[in-house]
Amino acid sequence: MSNEHITTAYQNAKQVFARYGVDTEQALAELKTTPISIHCWQGDDVRGFESPDVALSGGIQTTGNYPGAASTPAELRADMEKAFSLIPGKKRVNLHAIYLDSDEHVERDQIKPEHFARWVEWAKQHDLGLDFNPTLFSHPKADDGLTLSHPSEEVRQFWVEHVKASRKVSEYFGRELGSPSVMNIWIPDGMKDMPVDRLAPRQRLLDALDDALAEKIDPAYHKDAVESKLFGIGAEAYTVGSNEFYLAYASTRNTALCLDAGHFHPTEMISDKISACSLYVQDLLLHVTRPVRWDSDHVVSFDDETQAIMREIVRNQLQDRVSIGLDFFDASINRVAAWVIGTRNAQKALLKALLEPTAQLKAAEAEFDFTTRLGLMEEAHSLPWAAVWDYYCAQNQVPVGFDWMKDIKDYEATINETR
Repeated sequence: MSNEHITTAYQNAKQVFARYGVDTEQALAELKTTPISIHCWQGDDVRGFESPDVALSGGIQTTGNYPGAASTPAELRADMEKAFSLIPGKKRVNLHAIYLDSDEHVERDQIKPEHFARWVEWAKQHDLGLDFNPTLFSHPKADDGLTLSHPSEEVRQFWVEHVKASRKVSEYFGRELGSPSVMNIWIPDGMKDMPVDRLAPRQRLLDALDDALAEKIDPAYHKDAVESKLFGIGAEAYTVGSNEFYLAYASTRNTALCLDAGHFHPTEMISDKISACSLYVQDLLLHVTRPVRWDSDHVVSFDDETQAIMREIVRNQLQDRVSIGLDFFDASINRVAAWVIGTRNAQKALLKALLEPTAQLKAAEAEFDFTTRLGLMEEAHSLPWAAVWDYYCAQNQVPVGFDWMKDIKDYEATINETR
């Protein structure tokens, strides 16, 4: 499609939306300045560069053996650059601690900002923000299935020191790049079969987190977030860091709360939790993913839940309080394409939410005119938002429609010769 046709379609769509009281220019301006934090671990199947040969553990699993996985920080950054060239808008990169770029082995409780300096220089070159995560899995001291809740004080303290060190790295990101790094804490702790004592591990986790987060860090540079999970492989019967635990922790300790779309019962939706949690927690972090029957972290699709998540943010005007991050790892398809598909779908859903005639819908609801509400909600799905999306891509000089796949195929052919 030519730029002329794209612009004409957009101008026609603009007039249609105007009849519903929606300003497409305002929606595009907001979309352009709303960053999506793109997770690095899609590019190498969550192996990292600390000890790449260590098997993935902690109740998570990557499936597939598609060729071309990144095996060095330089390869991973190159893959992300290719993906970013096909994704419009503002972007951040989310790093795990195991993605340090160091010429020597560094134990996790000893990581320092300098071990991530090359990531910061790269982020500066590409106008990217950086977010961070301590890595409390795939390590000998996590083999018991317990980390911050471990009964051994020595093991617990090791992980406490790792979280403390990670906060310093996160703060470094924020200072160097001029925007706060959101550091998310997720632990795999749990048990495969029914425990007798559910309380003691949670008490230990509470104390360990309080210790790890005791130092005050300027939120202009760093924000702590905590993330719950329902279960994992090897922790089917009991998860120490449950939803109730972390919701209470975030609300009483003034941390951000991370809601991961795959970390609840299959019939639970985080879109329904956003408004409720926002009453008690100032800042929310979202891990947008696509669970299929369990926390399988499939590539984000333009599905009902992804759209509902973005509508909840926009309808409740929570854009300044919600950080949007992605979390999936699919090794069965081209990994760069996975980033492109998932991120563009998240952005499409956000744009569609920004183009919803929210004012009219809320007015109908306030008047108990539920017939108009339902009719307009359904009609809004058919409004020409796709023409606005195509225009946005063209304005950001990234491929429109499916044209990006040719770039992926060309890039894949190149890297397959060298990896």
